[in-house]
Amino acid sequence: MGTLSEVVSSTGKIILFFNESVRLIFAKPSRFAEIIRHMEFIGNQSIGIICLTGGFTGLALSLQLYLGFKLFNAVNMVGPTVALGITRELGPVLTGLIVAARAGGAMAARLGTMRVNEQIDALDVMGVNTKQYLVSPRLVAAFICMPLLVAVFDFVAMLGSWFLCVKMVGLDEAVFWQKIADFIEIRHINEGLLKGMVFGIYFALMCTYRGFNTTGGAKGVGEATNQGVVQSMVGIIILDYFATNMIRLFYSLVGIT
Repeated sequence: MGTLSEVVSSTGKIILFFNESVRLIFAKPSRFAEIIRHMEFIGNQSIGIICLTGGFTGLALSLQLYLGFKLFNAVNMVGPTVALGITRELGPVLTGLIVAARAGGAMAARLGTMRVNEQIDALDVMGVNTKQYLVSPRLVAAFICMPLLVAVFDFVAMLGSWFLCVKMVGLDEAVFWQKIADFIEIRHINEGLLKGMVFGIYFALMCTYRGFNTTGGAKGVGEATNQGVVQSMVGIIILDYFATNMIRLFYSLVGIT
């Protein structure tokens, strides 16, 4: 019973923390410079690892599908199958996991260090709204950058798929792209971008919350960082399932098959 009450209490605190942080996005003074700085950290500094992961994801997935479809003489379906899997599921989920581990962990550690060193308390004494200055810009930056990173992941993964299918195993290039065009619609890409936005807000919220409320000195910083990253990564996988079902429900309500 105690564990359940702790979960409910913690969830309530996180919701209140999120509500106040979102409300403060529009408060004065503007933190535009902070948003740009965090966008550079979350977005620009993640490009390299996103491209590396996306390229090899496209290669590995295409190879496995090629070996499977070859048994049924359906190798021309490798392209659209990879494209559907990348744009709707693997793109946003893998991007979310990578950025949550890289940028989310740094958020939690930075805020946790500021908390135990009493820097956040000092900002409070100076009259600075610490949530508006430290949390809100990170939420906005993650919300903006995540769909852009998902788009980069999708693009590089499809280049990897093209390289394996066309250059390595010799499939017809025109057929490869035509099959993708026949099966992929804009809404499939938008699904992944929408999930990216949700995952970005989620990992930024969890990591900033854990870092902002760190206690216990250096040990507490490590624990807060670990909790923020683990909860973000597990939550992204769980959110992906529910987001997929919500999108399917929406399609059924509006008559899209």
